[in-house]
Amino acid sequence: MSQETMIEVRGLTKVYRMGGIEVPALRGVDIDARRGEILAILGPSGSGKSTLFHIIGGLTPPSEGIVTVAGQDLAKMTDRERTDLRKRTVGFVFQKFNLLPTLTARENIEVARHIAGLGKETDQVFEDIVKILGIHHRLDHKPYALSGGEQQRVAIARAIVNHPPLLLADEPTGNLDTENSKAVLDTIKKLNEQLGQTILMITHNPEAAAYCAHRTLHMRDGHIVEG
Repeated sequence: MSQETMIEVRGLTKVYRMGGIEVPALRGVDIDARRGEILAILGPSGSGKSTLFHIIGGLTPPSEGIVTVAGQDLAKMTDRERTDLRKRTVGFVFQKFNLLPTLTARENIEVARHIAGLGKETDQVFEDIVKILGIHHRLDHKPYALSGGEQQRVAIARAIVNHPPLLLADEPTGNLDTENSKAVLDTIKKLNEQLGQTILMITHNPEAAAYCAHRTLHMRDGHIVEG
């Protein structure tokens, strides 16, 4: 794996077993993502892109194949090491914002710092992040008082507050209208440009991929089919 490569996937397969039936989700996938790149994985529902997302994030084991993230082979890591990887190296953004409704935006972000053992102290990078995201004036509001786009940007802040070099985003605009989708995609571009994050975005929306990705790979039926 080259020092310029953040993600390397080789021969990746995933088969789910439902009763006596085997259902293949991935069928020999090979991909690379360079450091500092925004890579979009584009495909329809059921193409295998979300399974790929979960395996790269260390959330689901593959059936076969090799996945290396930031120079670390996930198959050779213990459960605890993979947990530490998710705390410090990989940030996750999901279609559902998953904010805690009783906490303010600031407190939702601080939860991630607490889980990683970093405490609640803010730093200049934190302040820069919330300004980049355009939520610095909304930190004392609870989720019900925020728009969908603001909630997703809080979720992004929570994902990157520990400064992970890799951000995995699964349908980050899936629950948003056109205006808020553009705001979130603009945020993804800014994070890449200003913080140098590598970003892997899973989407079914070709316009979202074209808007912010440096490169797009297309998935269908568990295969990379073009791109």
